[in-house]
Amino acid sequence: MSLFKRIKNMMSKPEPAAAPRSILTLGPGDVCDVSLVTYQVIGRTQNARRRSVVLTLQDGASISYLLIEEREQTVYSLYKPIDGRLDSIEEVPMTLEMDDRVFHLEEQYSGFIVTVGKTPFMSGGEQSVWQYQSDDMKLLRIEWLDGRFMLYEGEDVLPADVQVIRGS
Repeated sequence: MSLFKRIKNMMSKPEPAAAPRSILTLGPGDVCDVSLVTYQVIGRTQNARRRSVVLTLQDGASISYLLIEEREQTVYSLYKPIDGRLDSIEEVPMTLEMDDRVFHLEEQYSGFIVTVGKTPFMSGGEQSVWQYQSDDMKLLRIEWLDGRFMLYEGEDVLPADVQVIRGS
């Protein structure tokens, strides 16, 4: 090695270390652990304006959805899809009763989403969301995009119960 190359190598800055993957940056192919269950991330839906991400998680044949919202603290909710339908976006009720449990509307919003991988909505666009909660802290989420409704039932997850196992 020449003298000039040695001097150049001593003067150059070392490459910065790669930033560790966080749960907010996970995408298809990554692996995470939620409440002691290991999932493969197969899809990602992001609403940048709300600083929220919904990861489509697969554990064998089971599909779940992890909602991550970055607020004062990062908030996690784990959902499972449920069967059901609504007739019109204009007729989404303020309260819903399902299986002897009453859900009350907590939040309704719309925003542009971007999707990657396998998600309930195969393309991005303007999505409307209704989030409900029952008196016993169970959650219900309704999403609408391009004439299609998706319904989910879930619960909040403690931040300590969510870990990145392997990020690509």
